[in-house]
Parts: sequence; C-alpha cells; structure tokens
Amino acid sequence: MAMKIRLARGGSKKRPFYSIVAADSRMPRDGRFIEKLGTYNPLLPKDSADRVKMDLDRVKHWLSLGAQPSDRIARMLEAAGVREKKVRSNPKKGTPGKAAQERAAARAAKAAAAAESASE
Repeated sequence: MAMKIRLARGGSKKRPFYSIVAADSRMPRDGRFIEKLGTYNPLLPKDSADRVKMDLDRVKHWLSLGAQPSDRIARMLEAAGVREKKVRSNPKKGTPGKAAQERAAARAAKAAAAAESASE
C-alpha cells in the first residue's frame, strides 16, 4: 500500500482549514485516511504557533514506514527540522514572459536611439 502524508481540506467556502493525515495514496483528497497527524490553518499569520500543529513522533513513525510527504507537507517538515532542506532551483521562474521581454528590448532600443541622437 502506497502511503502519503498529505493535507485533507475542511472548513467552509473561502475559509480553508486542513488536517494533516496519513492516507493511502489511492484514496480521494478528503476521503478515507488512516491517522490524523495534525492541523494546518492558512488563515493565521505565518509566525503564529497555531498555524501548523503536528504530532512529530507519529509523522516520524509514518516516514520510517515509507510514507511519502506531499510537497507542502515536506516544506512544513523542513521548517520543523524533521527533514533536511531540499535545494530547489527554478531559474526560469523569475524571468519575465515573452511579451515583457519584447517590451524591455523595445524600451532599450528606444533609449539607445535617444542617447545617440542627444550625443550628436
């Protein structure tokens, strides 16, 4: 059985509240789970102690049994010091899109032309 540690959404419309659960990967997101490991409330400030609550002993137990954390849970575990930080690099994320690059090139060409005409 492929185990996952992931978020199960609760809360009402536009008021998300998540449970951190150990579940079979074939089950639906909000469906059947094996054990509730904690909670996550994204509406609280990032520095709040109540934003993420986890039973770290149980999380370590499930990780030792081979459960794979989701991306968001992996980040929470890195912040808690349970897992070592993974190096993430997405060099293309910060680059502007094609249209913005074209506008920047046009702006640079216009500025260069203005500088040449001013120097003559």
